[in-house]
Amino acid sequence: MLTISDRKPARTCAGASRRDFLRVGALGLGALTLPNLLAAKAAAPAAARDKAVVLLFLQGGPPQHETFDPHVDAAEEYRSATGEVKTALPGVTFGGTFPKLAAMADRLAVVRSYQSRNGGHSYAEVLSGGNAAKATVGSIAAYLGGPAGAVSGIPGNVVVLPEAVQDGLKLKGNFETGALPTLTAPGALGPQYEAFNPVGGAALKRAMELRIPTEQFEDRKQLLAAFDDARRAAEPGFARADKFRRQAFDIIARGVGEAFDVSREDPTAVERYDTSKLFRMEEWTKYVNMNRTTNLLGKQMLLARRLVERGVGFVTVSDCGWDLHADGNSAKGMTAMEVLGRQVDHAVAAFLDDLKERGLEDKVLLVVTGEMGRSPRVNKQGGRDHWGDLTPLLVAGGGLKTGQVVGKSDKQGARPATEPYTPANLVATVLHVLFDVPQLRLRTDLPRELKPLLDDGRPIRELL
Repeated sequence: MLTISDRKPARTCAGASRRDFLRVGALGLGALTLPNLLAAKAAAPAAARDKAVVLLFLQGGPPQHETFDPHVDAAEEYRSATGEVKTALPGVTFGGTFPKLAAMADRLAVVRSYQSRNGGHSYAEVLSGGNAAKATVGSIAAYLGGPAGAVSGIPGNVVVLPEAVQDGLKLKGNFETGALPTLTAPGALGPQYEAFNPVGGAALKRAMELRIPTEQFEDRKQLLAAFDDARRAAEPGFARADKFRRQAFDIIARGVGEAFDVSREDPTAVERYDTSKLFRMEEWTKYVNMNRTTNLLGKQMLLARRLVERGVGFVTVSDCGWDLHADGNSAKGMTAMEVLGRQVDHAVAAFLDDLKERGLEDKVLLVVTGEMGRSPRVNKQGGRDHWGDLTPLLVAGGGLKTGQVVGKSDKQGARPATEPYTPANLVATVLHVLFDVPQLRLRTDLPRELKPLLDDGRPIRELL
């Protein structure tokens, strides 16, 4: 059995999980387990769609006014501090630091009546939709979708922090209250469904590479090929099995670590995503807390694209630093949006264009949100405080109905003025993208805690 794993302790201070789920099968002469798994996947019921989700989580609480609901006609203490920019949708504007996303608004959907109903830095409640298992949506997707790691050697649920794309990066207070595990909490589903965290950097990538000598691998491949030639002549049905055997060799030879290595990308792709060129960190210390914020979001989104392209079903990308009280975490007057907003604008636009060019636009659903929004009235320092009654939510791709604004907020941008949508609706929407939910309802092996999600889950109807 060839097991590809990190030999370091099971958990680091960053919360990285080092489980041996990267087991890709035996290399014996007579049988190979991975082809059997690949064949089983090909023949499996179609409850799981050929879709993936990338969740860009703006940790800290993004402001609704300075993102996608400016309210520039409101009184000065309420309106967007960054002004507004016209979008590709008539009569719709975004906050002033989002010109690239505004230009592609006909490919996006913004939900202006979404509220997390969460007023603090906690994540499990928002990303679980309040299910009884207390499992976040990425863990639920991994559970319902089956053991993706056993098929491809790549985990089905991954979290991408800035440290995953820059070795040696040390952020302090990356997550408020050290709450990283709750962002991808598996709850009652079990720790095997927690998101894999590739923060091990270069050491982890090396640990995920093929460890048997190339010559030995090729020898066994040639022996199996000769054996297969004989069987192919004797067994007419062997050709189909041979296809999965070849696919298995491709997976093993390629090495799992390659998927997590952005340096293997075409330099033009890296340049396209690169957000480090937007601002130098040392020049922006007066605007944001550098212990929490980086200029690496572009590479994080590029890694997310690499992962979904290689079969990962759910990727959570964390962008930290959105705690905009203007009390030391960020500067007065919402000026941190010049860093935070423009970086998201560039990275998300590059990601969506890349997906479109690769024919993945309908396959990959992008969700952009945070654990809460920000107070409609600016505080005495010119920042905005915690607010759970209205929360930014943007979606794109995944085959959903885009090019629209769903719902609206009241005149001050404080609460929904139309039917409110909540995390429960968001989780239901994601599950309807990833799965044939009516078919899932027929399964008798699901935990009772998940049944209400499938039986009673109500997606955001305008998106379907």
